[in-house]
Amino acid sequence: MYQKSVPNVMRETTSLNAGDCFAISSRVKDKFDFPLHYHNEYELSLVINAKGAKRIIGDSIEVVDDIELVFIGPNVYHGWLTADCGNKAINEVTILFHIDLFDEKFLQRNQLFFIKSMFENARRGIVFSYETTRDITSRILNLSNKDGFNSVVELLAVLHRLSVSKNMRMLSGPGFSGEKFQFASRRIDKVFEYMKNNFDKRLTLAEVALVANMPEASFCRFLKKNTGKSFIESLNDIRLGNASRMLINTTHSIAEIAYQCGFNNISNFNRIFKRNKLCVPKEFRRAYTLGGMNGN
Repeated sequence: MYQKSVPNVMRETTSLNAGDCFAISSRVKDKFDFPLHYHNEYELSLVINAKGAKRIIGDSIEVVDDIELVFIGPNVYHGWLTADCGNKAINEVTILFHIDLFDEKFLQRNQLFFIKSMFENARRGIVFSYETTRDITSRILNLSNKDGFNSVVELLAVLHRLSVSKNMRMLSGPGFSGEKFQFASRRIDKVFEYMKNNFDKRLTLAEVALVANMPEASFCRFLKKNTGKSFIESLNDIRLGNASRMLINTTHSIAEIAYQCGFNNISNFNRIFKRNKLCVPKEFRRAYTLGGMNGN
């Protein structure tokens, strides 16, 4: 069922048939014992009664609330650890659908703008707000009671409802996947691509503003308006994404990884990593190791 791809992460061959639009499964379990994995399909995952468990998506590791809903794009590393969850009746509902279920030309239509945007953001993993999850839970639980055409229409309606919901949050860092950046501004795309290709070097605000062909002050305002983050925050996101990937896929020491990702000292790296990932690099690496070993 699995083939090993990179250390601690399994490539999953799902049970979704090529001729089906989607597959839904629901199970009650007393712990999370499925290894960290990835697959070619989109995944909408509803988890109930798992407060205290840990969720890993890309380079994001967070503690689960009593109910949560996440949307995961194709080939994104993900998994759950039992951790401090003491509930013996965890309810997990998983919906899988093919990457080409909704044709690209179909998604280009004006009425599908929000769904298309959500699909693009799913490459970093999305967690929906508690309020949205609570409001949509019954529809997801009832989806298995529908069949044929009606089930597909209801899935599309659920996806639309989620795509226009408030306070959804992307989980994995922008530098982790290694994919091309896509912002609403070509100038921002150019800047991020430059930082992506030079994150291991000493980059200055003046140098990056020059890439954008803007004065430093104007560039700072422009970047903040378009991304919500400063130059340093954006650069650190890219560096942390690459550092996280190295923590997972290599045996390099944490100090080696810090310097190779552009951080000038290990203390600074540990501090920034913990502020952004809520754990230090050593704990992050251990969580991935446990996840790959079905650890709790």
